[in-house]
This record gives sequence, structure tokens and C-alpha cells, in this order.
Amino acid sequence: MSPAGPALPRLRVLRALWALLVVLLAPWRLWAIKDTLECTWQVVLNNFETVGKNHASDRFFNQEPLDTVDEVFSLLVDAPIDPDERYLGFPYFLKINYSCRGESSEALVRKGHLTGLKPVVLVTFQSPVNFHHWKIEQLQIQMEAAPFRSREWCNAEELCIMSWYMPMPIKNGSVVMRVDVSSNGLGPFIPNKRFQVNINGFLERQRDNSLQFTVGNELFDLIPRYFVNVPSRPLWYTVDQAPVLILGGIPEEKAILLTDTNFEDFFLVELSIDSCWVGSFYCPQANFTATIYDAIATESTLFIRQNQLIYYFTGTYTTLHETSHGSGRWVRILANECVKKLCPVHFHSNGSEYVMALTTGKHEGYVHFGTITDGRVSFELLPRQQSVCNGIRASLPVVNCSITWAVFIAGDYDLLLLVEIEEPASRKYFLVVSYNLVSDYLVILYTIPEFIPDARGLEFLMILGTESYTNVPMVPKGMSYNEYNNLLFIWGNFLLQSYNKENYIYLGDFPKELSIKYLVNSFHGDIAIVTETEEIWYLLEGSYQVYKLFPSKGWELYLSLRLMQQSSLYAPNETMITLFYDDSKLYQLVYLIDKQQGRLVKRLVPVEQLLMYQQLGNHYLLEQQGSHLTLSFANFCPFTVMRLLDLPNPQIYTRQERYRAQPPRILEPSGFHNNNSLAVYQGLVYYLLWLHSMYDKPYADPVHDPTWRWWKNKKQDQVTLSDKRTCFDQGISGHHLMKTSMLIKVVGSSGHCFQNTHQGPRMQVPSLALLSRLRIWCCHKLQQKSQSQVRLRSSVALVVVYACSCSSNSTPSHGTFMSQGNLMVPLLIGCPPGKRLAFDITYTLEYNRLQNKHYFDCVHVDPEMPCFLFRDIFYPFFLIQDLVTGDSGSFQGSYVLKVVGGGPTLDTIKDYSEEDIYRFNSPLDKTGSLIWTTRNSTTTEDSAFNIMSHHSLGIEWLCLENSPCHDTIPHSIFAPEFFFKVLVSNRGVDKSTYCDYQLTFLLHIHGLPLSAKRAFLILMVSTSVFVGLVSLYIIFCLLLPFMVKTCNFFRWKINNIMASESSYIYSIPSNTRAFNKTSLTKSGSSFRGSSDILSKRVAESKAEAEETTGKSQT
Repeated sequence: MSPAGPALPRLRVLRALWALLVVLLAPWRLWAIKDTLECTWQVVLNNFETVGKNHASDRFFNQEPLDTVDEVFSLLVDAPIDPDERYLGFPYFLKINYSCRGESSEALVRKGHLTGLKPVVLVTFQSPVNFHHWKIEQLQIQMEAAPFRSREWCNAEELCIMSWYMPMPIKNGSVVMRVDVSSNGLGPFIPNKRFQVNINGFLERQRDNSLQFTVGNELFDLIPRYFVNVPSRPLWYTVDQAPVLILGGIPEEKAILLTDTNFEDFFLVELSIDSCWVGSFYCPQANFTATIYDAIATESTLFIRQNQLIYYFTGTYTTLHETSHGSGRWVRILANECVKKLCPVHFHSNGSEYVMALTTGKHEGYVHFGTITDGRVSFELLPRQQSVCNGIRASLPVVNCSITWAVFIAGDYDLLLLVEIEEPASRKYFLVVSYNLVSDYLVILYTIPEFIPDARGLEFLMILGTESYTNVPMVPKGMSYNEYNNLLFIWGNFLLQSYNKENYIYLGDFPKELSIKYLVNSFHGDIAIVTETEEIWYLLEGSYQVYKLFPSKGWELYLSLRLMQQSSLYAPNETMITLFYDDSKLYQLVYLIDKQQGRLVKRLVPVEQLLMYQQLGNHYLLEQQGSHLTLSFANFCPFTVMRLLDLPNPQIYTRQERYRAQPPRILEPSGFHNNNSLAVYQGLVYYLLWLHSMYDKPYADPVHDPTWRWWKNKKQDQVTLSDKRTCFDQGISGHHLMKTSMLIKVVGSSGHCFQNTHQGPRMQVPSLALLSRLRIWCCHKLQQKSQSQVRLRSSVALVVVYACSCSSNSTPSHGTFMSQGNLMVPLLIGCPPGKRLAFDITYTLEYNRLQNKHYFDCVHVDPEMPCFLFRDIFYPFFLIQDLVTGDSGSFQGSYVLKVVGGGPTLDTIKDYSEEDIYRFNSPLDKTGSLIWTTRNSTTTEDSAFNIMSHHSLGIEWLCLENSPCHDTIPHSIFAPEFFFKVLVSNRGVDKSTYCDYQLTFLLHIHGLPLSAKRAFLILMVSTSVFVGLVSLYIIFCLLLPFMVKTCNFFRWKINNIMASESSYIYSIPSNTRAFNKTSLTKSGSSFRGSSDILSKRVAESKAEAEETTGKSQT
């Protein structure tokens, strides 16, 4: 027997060396980052009224623009401001500060401002779910925060308290926003920090200006019994789309935890549900409770399950739905069903989100499939023909059947079901069943073994049916599916994984004595496992090793270091509430009890550090050197963090459109802004995003930038912004991969590890799966080479990186230790967001003028919409514009052109029905309704429409008898004109690109011919009018002499009469004209009276003369 004496000294030496390792390694990392991790950014929301107040903060619920900036814009008399325009702004500002542990935040902010520090904020808008309503785009805006003095009283003359402010923008269709705060490089170094600033549509303002939740009443007391020793539960939500997260599981309380910042802060809310259990008494449940068991959050709707009842609540999101679709109260759905479980669907698809409900009782074997579109909820009972159990009974003897879990694969429209089967011999086993929603086809994919396989020390074991098994039954509890790499996990007291849902691999590292409660998938290659005993395990997708994170030796070491730093995130008495991934990092929500005070905190789980501590404790050697033992390690870099450096410009890969805005310049020497300058800043950012959202012109501008009209006349700005077109000329473009390279920096625990250059050759992507060779360079001198593989499945590239621990002048030998790891790189395959089809009006005009030898525009020229002559052949051309990189090129693919609407004026344009579109555009039409035709012979598969291309022979306008443009009535002396609403689409006819483009634009055609009837009618009317005018002229010329003679005769007669009357008056005797002197001096009225008397006398004289003449004749 060996002596017992030396064992104790060796153990003491081992412990001493291990402690020395902790002191040397961990503090070294703390010393290296001491000056960088002590300070952190802080942000809060303020509205216009609370800007400048020290401790004011607001919740993000108001989504309507405000006109508070209108008064300020009216004061800008020297700026090009439209006095009739009503200027708007966003309702919130983002207040930014920073703090460092152990120092005054106010003094730090003043110091940072005086040393030139300015926060730079990058706001990233998440694309909405319903891409049918909102266009898909990746939009960012980078803003520089403006310094602002506090408005509260201060003893100092210049400055007491200050902060930085910037507008908090809102984009239509986006309710989830990531805010990245960084420094401008001046002043103290502060690490970058990301915040989730989401819109909370479940708040409303009361009459007293306070905020209240619409889903229930807020509880302000976190009672320990709500959390202490309460089992953790999963956090379910639509990935990257849910602005508000909810978590149930509070015992005997109809309350949930609600957050709009990913649990940076949170609220305890008692739900205002009816809790009517009478309607569910017929369901097979032993007892009833107020606990909210299942809680799922989607983009605008929350789902909960209490007992066997389901409720949902739709928030008020006007920026999503444009109108208020808020529920106003919790709505009970599937009231007549016995729901035993809600199953989440983590990804949205086809413009909708989904949730599934599993029932018992009368609908056992069915799945209630819920669809959420624009806040509207509907459920469908699946399968449609018969239940899953009846479908299985057709091929297997089944006594009892129950669906345990359901997973929806949106890309394939498949429903994966975990079904428990009991045979007549009381034998129980589980099946994996697939149901296709399109074909209504039900099939059994896999039968799960009854017992756990015997791995015999192997990390993994392929299930073939020939392996040996233990006597421990397999008890599946659920499934998890990653749509990015098609990896399916079935979990319970075991862990199975499969890439094709038919062949499975058993992971032997997970102990069969434990039972998994739920899986947490980051969907970036990492999976966290929570067991029924609240243990945390870790699995890297693509590998087969399962690591225990908590409790573990690495966790104890990490906790000791945190307690040495007096961290407030750890306490002796704590309970884990949930485990979740945020921004690809693993976080815990933990309830801590410290000094008889309970609180909820969100803290990081440092997976890499925990694994490194564990490996350093396991992979070491004690070598005897002389009279003492020496501690040595087999690998100084067992677990590393890889970062990509020296990448090409990322816009071509990420498809991010980024705008940059700076605050207006001010004249104050101290550099502080006031309320007016902040209002101007708010308005400028608002209209910048407004221009972006409104830029949907079908006619291509010379420079396709929403702000082009701002700077088109400024040469300096034009040069600066036009450089955007040539900045990004490499990388993934459209549907292929260009040659590129990247640098992978591997950060480990030793100062000389590793810097590997990762260079990839040109790769063509013919399909979604690709295998290509990459070259990995190792160590300082980049001498030794090793090869790895890249496997592209769906939209993820799994890069397997090898690194060697060789020296600068050595090569790896047989005994050299090689480290291996995986790097999940998202690869976007398909049509890049941000590309659009536009009508190339410039080249179209030039080519039409060249081919037709002339060009005649309309009489009233419109530069925004040039005209084309009806009798000319029309040659259209289109552009593909990349609004992200500024690239633009001619569209060379095939397309289908249809006239889908039109009218003689812009005000009378109407859309045509499907039947009319077919008659007006199809070459098969026999009704004489064609609007246009072409000489091209290529048509669609059903020959219904012509297929056009860049080299087409042009369009000839017809406007046949039954078409809407036939017999157009002219509104002036000029020829008739017509406005065609044209639809251009390459869907189903173009194989040159992955993109399905669609463009609708107006085409102005003039010089339309008249119909024969209308032309003849106009001719007849014109001829009649002309002949009538000529006849009238001839008649007038012929009758003119007679008319002149007649007029002269009448003139002569009138003159004779007037002359005879005058001569008679002068022949009266003098005694008859005796007047009084006074009568001669009377006015004109007396003179007229005397004239009447004279006239009467003349008439009497004539009568006497005629009488005398008559007597003489007699």
C-alpha cells in the first residue's frame, strides 16, 4: 500500500495552485477591463413637457405625431419654410446620461461634456410582421445627442445638472426598436450599450394625466410568496417581433409580469379577467386555480391560459394597424373547449403570427390553430378531415390517444405533433406525426423508442434500432424546432436531435436521471436547457456535447469573483424565475432576498466564462520539477470568443438603410441647446423619415434618394451623398456570393492566442444547401493550414473553425492540441430587402425617340409624367434600384405587363376587375377589347398574357371597340388622351433573379384616334355648321343691295315728313302765335305743352283739308 502521508501535501499544493490560478487569471481580466466596465450608459424617455426635468421619465405608449414644433418652425423666417404647412414632430425625446460606480453622475456628465463627449445613438427599426401592409426594409437612423441644461433651480451660474437629448423616432409599421448608444471617441471611454425601446400598446392615459394598464391593475408589492421557491417557467413570444413580454406562473394569483424593455424594468399586473369557471366544469380537471399557466406574447396580442380557458388581448398600435384595433378588455376564445396547453410558434410567416391550443374531451386529437393578422385572431380546427387519433387508428391498434406537444413549421406548412399512444396491452409509446395544412396529409414520421438507449460512454448514438437499451423509460415532454438550420429536438428525460425529422441522434451526455422542463433556443446556435430541479445545461447546435452550467464548479468560481466585487446581482437566497436569450446572450430573471428585502433582477449568464473555468479545472497536469510540483495546462484557450474584423461594408450583407442626422447648429458659446433648437431637431428628423416612407415614386429619379430634392441644387452636398452609390461594391449581391474575406479574432485566456485569417473563395449558390472549402490560417506567422467546411442550410452558415496552439515557428504534430468551435453566421439567401422596380423614364424617352424618329409631348407638358403618342410603338424600360447601397441597373429579366386601370383624366381613373383585365390584355381575347398588342410570341404557360423583356419589339396601342380607351371624347380642340394604370410583374416568368418585383405606374398616352361613328358625326356636324355659315354669308351678300335701297327709301320718307312738319309750323299767321311774355320765359315743360297745341292745330287743319277735298270730289 502506498503511504498516506504524501497525499495531504499534494492536495494542499493542488488547492494552492488552483487558488493561484484564480488570482492570476480572473483578476488579470478584471484589471484589463477595470477602466471600461465601471461606467455605463443610461437612457429614459421624456415628452416635450418633461424635457430638462431631472428625475422625469415617461412610458412609450403615445404613437401619434404632435404639432408642438409648428410654432418654432414659423419663427424660421430665413429658412425655406412653407407658412401654410403644419409641421409635426415625434412625441418623445430620449434622455441620455452615464454613470460610474462610486462617483457622482452629475459631475461625470459635466466632465464628459467639457471634454467633448457626445453620445451617438443608432436606432434600428424592426420590420413588421404583415409585409403585405408594410414594405420589408431594414432601416436605421444615427443621431447625435444634443447637450441641454436642467431647467430646475441651480446655485451655479453656468451649469449644475445637464443631460443629452435627441428625438426618439417612430416609424410606421415598427413597434420594436433597438437603441445602441456609443461615444463619439472624445472624453471618457464608455462601453457601447444596447437598449430595447418598444411601444407599449397596453397603456392608456387617465383624466388625471396618469398612466394605467388596459389589461389590468398594477400591483406595487412584490410579495415573496409570489416568487420564492416557485418553479421557473419558459418565456414565450414571437422572436424579434413582440414589443411587450409577459410571464405567468405566480401561484394562486391571476397576475403576470409585464415588460416592454426585455425585463430591464417590469410591472406586476393583476389581470382583469372574469375567471368564470362554471363554463369549464364539464372538463376533466380535478381543481381550479387563479394561476396563469401559459402566457404568449405576439406583435400586438397577448394570450394567456387560466385553468382550461384561453383569453387574448389586442393592444392599441396605431402605427401598425393605422386604426385602433385595441380589444379594450380580455376576450375569451374557445369557450366551449377544454384547453390543456398552449404551444407557441416562435416565428411569423406569410404576414401572420400563430399560436396553438391543445384540448382534451370531445376534441381530443385535434389542434386549434390560431392565426393573428393585424391584431385579429381566428382559430381553425386541424386536421380538417379527421382527428389525429382516428388517422392513427386506421393503421395501429389504439385505446387512448393524446397530443402532448405541437410545433408549426411555417416554411413547409407542416404541423409536427408529439402523440402519446396506449395500446390494448397497456403499452405506452410516443409517435412523431406530421400534418400538412395545404395537402391535408397526415403521416407518422417516427416512433420514439420505449426505453433510453445505452450510449456506453459515447457522446452521441445514432438510433438505428439495433442498439441496446436501458430499463429507463423514455418520457417525451416537448419538441423544439429551429427553422434556420432545420434542427429538431425532442426532449424529456433524454435529448434527441434530427435534421430531417426521420433519423435521430441520442445525446449521451445528458443524464437520464434528470428530466427537462423546457428548452431555451437562441436561434443563433445556442440552446439552454432547464431541468425540473432548476439545473441549467448548455448545448451548442451542431455539436453533441452537453455542458452543465449551474450548479457547477465554474459557477462557484464565477460567483466567488462576483461576490468579491460586491456585485448587487447575487445573493445567498435566490430563485430563478425564467431563463431567456436577449441579443444572443443568455439571461436569468432572478428573485433575490438580501437583508430581508426582495427584488427581481435581470442578470447575464456568462456561458463562455463558465465553460472556461470548468475546463481549466479539468485539463491540467502536475509535473515534478526538482523538489516541487509545477502546474501546467494542456490548452491555454479552451473556450474562446470569436469576433469578425476587417469586414467589407456591412450594408450589402445586412441590407440596412441608414440615415445620419445631427442637431442644428447653435450660437451659444457653451454649446447648450434650448427648447426651440430641440424642437427644430425633432421636426427635421420627423420629416427625414417622412420623406423615406413617402418615397415610392414609380418613375425613377436621377438619384433615387428620398432626400435628393433637398440637396439636388447644392453641389457640395450632392458630391457627399452621391458617394453612397460607389461605397458598397462587394459582397453578397442579389442571389450570389461575391469574393470576400474576413478576419476572425479569437480572444482567449492567454495573451498570445490566436489571430486567424479566414478567407473564402468565390462561391456560387445554386440552392439552399452548399458545401464549400474554406482555408483557416493558424498562429502568429500564419504558417500552418487546416481546412474546414461551410454548410449553408436555410439561411445559416455554420463555420467550423480550427485553431492550433503552435508557436511562431513550429508546425502541428501528432501530439499538438487542436481547438475546435462553431460560428453561426446568418446568410440571407433570396431577394435582398430594399430593392425595387422603377420605370426608367429617361432611357425610355431616349430609346423611343431613336426608334420612332420623333417624339411629341403633350400640349401641356408635365415633367413628372411625360406623354407618349398613340400611333408610335412604345418601348418601356425599367430599373432595379437598391435603396440600401445606392446601386442601380437596368432590369434585364422577363415580365408581364397588364393594364389594370385607366381613365381619360387623372380624376376619373378606375381599377378594372379581373375579367376586364383579362379581356383588355390577353392575346386570347375574342371580344374586341384589347388595349395593346406586341409582336412577341412568348406567352405565359396558359397563353393568357404576353411575356415582355428588355429586348422586346415594343407595344402597339390598339384600343379596340370594346376597350375603355375606345371612342374617347376629346375635351378640347386637341386630340383625345388617356391615362393607363399599368402593372408590371416578373412573378413566375423571370428566372434571372430570386426577387418577385411588382410595379404599378401611370402612363399618359395622347393622340388617340376617334371611332368611325364619332368621327363621321363630328364631320357631319362640322360640315353642317360650315355650310350654314357659308349659306348665311351668301344670303347676306345677295340681299345687301335691296336692304340698302330699302333703308334709303325709309330715310327719305322720314326726312320728307320731318321737312313737311317744319314748313307747316313756319306758315302759321302771326296773330295765332301771339304769346304772353311770361309764357316765353317758362321752362321746357311749358314749351312742350305749346308744341302739343300746335300739333293739334296742324292735325285739325289737315282733317279740314281732307274733308274739303272729299266734298269737292263728290
